Parts: sequence; structure tokens; C-alpha cells
Amino acid sequence: MWRFFLMFLAIQAVLFTAELTPPVQRIFVQPFTGVLATVSGVILEALGREVVTAGVVIRDVATPFAVEIAAGCNGVEAMILLVAAMLAFPAPWRYRWIGIAIGILTIQALNLARIVSLFFLGLWNQTAFEWAHLYVWQALIMLDVLVVWLLWIRALPRRHDAPRTL
Repeated sequence: MWRFFLMFLAIQAVLFTAELTPPVQRIFVQPFTGVLATVSGVILEALGREVVTAGVVIRDVATPFAVEIAAGCNGVEAMILLVAAMLAFPAPWRYRWIGIAIGILTIQALNLARIVSLFFLGLWNQTAFEWAHLYVWQALIMLDVLVVWLLWIRALPRRHDAPRTL
């Protein structure tokens, strides 16, 4: 248990430090966030809203409302937590990579639902938007990480006890 906990902390420290460096921000985080904004814009248009996306900003054409997908709102930190937990947990590497891939897809699917729902909520009521953004969705994204990790642990193959010798 201590080994897992210390590895989890160490991997998080490395990944969070890397995430904050200018090269990683420029090469990965900013383009990733831009893609997230673009995909969110496509979903919003499919749901009947006319929007324009520019970089990390999604702007409603009919109203002055716009949202910016900022650091902390792109799901990268949630992905780092999940990756750190899966890498630190003693499991076969094949299961780790599959779990990480499925986990990241799950986090980002929920994050897209978060962005789209917050956009509609912001069009309706700014106070409700702020409350949902700061409290409801933050908790749901972290809960998603925990649930994905726990389901992944349950899906791991069971270790068989080694035969006992006399």
C-alpha cells in the first residue's frame, strides 16, 4: 500500500511539473484544449446553437455569451491523476495501457458533456453557470476519475496464490 501511495505521489509530481512547463503547454496542452473547444463547438451546433470557436473560446453568435476553456477546465489534470494511479498500481503493463486509453476517453467524454452543458447553462443563468462550474462539475470529473480507476481495478485479472510447498 505504501509503495503504491509513494509511486502515485511521485508520478503525479513528475506529470504535473511537466504539464506546467512552457514546451508541454505549447506542444500539448494548448493544442489539445483548442481541439476540445472545436469539438465542443461542433456538438453545440449539432444541438442547434450557432457558435464560433477561436482557439480555446466558444462564442454564441446570437448573444454576447462566450466561454473560454482555461487550464483546469480541459481535463488534463484529471487525466494526470488517473494515469498516475494506473501507473502506480501493480498490474500488468498491457492492462495499464488499455486502462489509461479507456480512462482518458471516458474523462474527455464527460468533459465534453461538461463544457456543452455549462455553455447552455451560461446562456440561461450566469449564477447557475458559476455554481455548476465551480462545484458540481469539478466534483463530477474527479468522481469520474475515481470510478474509472475502481472499475479498472475490478477488471484486472486476479492473482492466483502461489502453490504452497512443505
